[in-house]
Amino acid sequence: MTVATRGFQVFVKPAGAACNLACRYCYYLGKGPSGPESGPARMPDDLLESYIAQHIAASPDETVRFSWHGGEPTVLGVDFLRRIVEIQRTHRPAGRTIANGMQTNGTLLDEEWGRFLAAEGFAVGLSLDGPRELHDRYRLTRDGTSSFDATMRGYEILRRHGVATDILCVVSANNVWRPAEVYGFFKGIGASYMTFLPLVERRPEAPGGVTPDTVPSVAWGDFLCAVFDEWVSGDIGRIKIQIVEEAARTAFGQEHSLCIFRPVCGDIPVLERNGDFYSCDHFVDEAHHVGNIRETPLVELLESPAQRAFGLAKLEKLPRVCRACDVRVMCNGECPKNRFMRAPDGEPGLNYLCAGYKKFFGRVRPFVAEVAAEWRRQNPKP
Repeated sequence: MTVATRGFQVFVKPAGAACNLACRYCYYLGKGPSGPESGPARMPDDLLESYIAQHIAASPDETVRFSWHGGEPTVLGVDFLRRIVEIQRTHRPAGRTIANGMQTNGTLLDEEWGRFLAAEGFAVGLSLDGPRELHDRYRLTRDGTSSFDATMRGYEILRRHGVATDILCVVSANNVWRPAEVYGFFKGIGASYMTFLPLVERRPEAPGGVTPDTVPSVAWGDFLCAVFDEWVSGDIGRIKIQIVEEAARTAFGQEHSLCIFRPVCGDIPVLERNGDFYSCDHFVDEAHHVGNIRETPLVELLESPAQRAFGLAKLEKLPRVCRACDVRVMCNGECPKNRFMRAPDGEPGLNYLCAGYKKFFGRVRPFVAEVAAEWRRQNPKP
């Protein structure tokens, strides 16, 4: 087999967990290869080329999508990304398109980075948690100082060069109470695409089973509802909010683009700097180490029984209360990493954020239905 049976996206960690910041809520510090046999600090050129060639060959889609993550990928320097693009051009078959995405904290970006990212059509996810006070609560440098100014400088470089940028905002117990301020700040800096990511840190011995920094479930729903209300009042068509986009997909019978809302997961594995393949970004551990692309072709790891079982477990372990939920199609139990609560009937596997999601999806469902009805009126079947 040379081509995967379904589309996939790989979160590639060419520098592993290496990062110039020390964000307090980072879940990837200490992940990936370690110890004397962990290999070089960055993905070697031969492995990089092997991976890119295998990824292109395995992709069933006309557009082949690459996702460069960390840690912080910009610590490798812009020349490393230039090398990536050169290798992609070498292996790109005629008629296929390459699309690159990169997630960054933005602090190391400069004009050279801006020119490169714009010229090569990169899409960038930029981590920013709101105005200075909220952002600097967790996102600090290694010496404990603010990263806000450096992040904003990076954002302005991306804007100036016209790089497609998605603001990635982690919503915690810190900023969840200030949705209007957070949304207003992003709107004020000209953000056109926003993604809100709930912070859930499990601590079984703590009250509620989570850390104090974890976003409360109902408050998460209130935050999303408040953002939606602000958006729907005047920003439709000007700003996109990822979770609203995902909810709208259900009205048109489209598959979720975001893995956490799909019925089955496992389509977004992780590739570490030494070639190790893990089931998911949130499950980089020995139990979910599927193999290494130096020993087993990427397509075989993607199609392996272990990876298939990991993805199917999301559906198979969905609690009864979720199966009967009226917003199941929008949520599908969300990410397995957050399914550590018990349902009202005592069944395990309920998502910690269930109450929040149910509140939000219940709020947006009439809007989504109205949008779908209007689309059908304008596009009647022949």
